[in-house]
Amino acid sequence: MGVQGSGKSTAGRVTAARLGLPFIDGDDLHPASNKAKMAAGNPLTDEDREPWLTVIGQTLAAGMEQGEARVIACSALKRRYRDLIRFFAPAVQFVHLDGPQELIAARLGQRNHEYMPAALLDSQFATLEPLQADEPGMRLDVTLSPEDIAEAVADALSAAGR
Repeated sequence: MGVQGSGKSTAGRVTAARLGLPFIDGDDLHPASNKAKMAAGNPLTDEDREPWLTVIGQTLAAGMEQGEARVIACSALKRRYRDLIRFFAPAVQFVHLDGPQELIAARLGQRNHEYMPAALLDSQFATLEPLQADEPGMRLDVTLSPEDIAEAVADALSAAGR
């Protein structure tokens, strides 16, 4: 989880490969209306995000029902968003890729996203409620390499017996 440009998809792919799990990019689960709204430079509202977060939670739950954990990259910016995902998938563990807005803005200047303009970064940071100590998961610095992120996740899951 994290704001755009934090490295969720890249780290997610590497982590999934490290753990031998399928990777799903949450961007692919957005309805067309959400993508169009963001492409027009408009931030999503809680109402826009709720169906998308429901699909993410249900996707995680479906994997668990099949005996298969999954790695999904998604913003999950607010605690209530994470709570909704956990409603469907109570065993979910979040990895919050956290870093300074200036660094992430610089990263965004070097990429071209299909529908997520860099201008939305301010709204994402305004919305962000960092992962708290009482939530399942960990916060990791965005300056870590994707391989180091994957290793930290694998170590934490191993230590937790997962």
